Amino acid sequence: MVVMGRVIGPFGVSGRVKVFPYTEYVDGLLDHPVWWLGKNDGDADWNEVKVAGCEIHGRLLTAALEPYIDRTAAMRLKGMQIAVPRSRLPALSKTGKDGYYWADLIGLEVVNLQGEELGKVAGLLETGANDVLQVQSRKEGEEERLIPFISQVIIAVDLKACRITVDWGLDY
Repeated sequence: MVVMGRVIGPFGVSGRVKVFPYTEYVDGLLDHPVWWLGKNDGDADWNEVKVAGCEIHGRLLTAALEPYIDRTAAMRLKGMQIAVPRSRLPALSKTGKDGYYWADLIGLEVVNLQGEELGKVAGLLETGANDVLQVQSRKEGEEERLIPFISQVIIAVDLKACRITVDWGLDY
């Protein structure tokens, strides 16, 4: 499964939900008439749901998912991850820098050129100027780091080693 977004809460009273997409383009999930919902906590328990309707609202989506028909049911979906089986996604080029989906980066360790651990990728943001990695530190009380996803900073993405190497200091 490739996680492509998360439910951030209910929208209205008819069971629609607000969705924060992890896709490169906000409408990336509109191509999929069926989504799988789960917690993505290592548990392979994904529940298939049919998308009865989906609309773009700024940088978010609102979606009607069967069989969720009221606000109470939609509220229970808050925090759920939205995924699609990798087999239903377009094939990626094996060469070049576009050889992975954003979802592939979630959970990867981020280390700098000095070998210092900066944390794990918690998400990505599209800012307009460039994409940004949201890196959550393992250290208690340390704030999230925002690291530009640009060639001058991202040195290597190694999916096999589950690591992203960056030219970024601990004190940035």
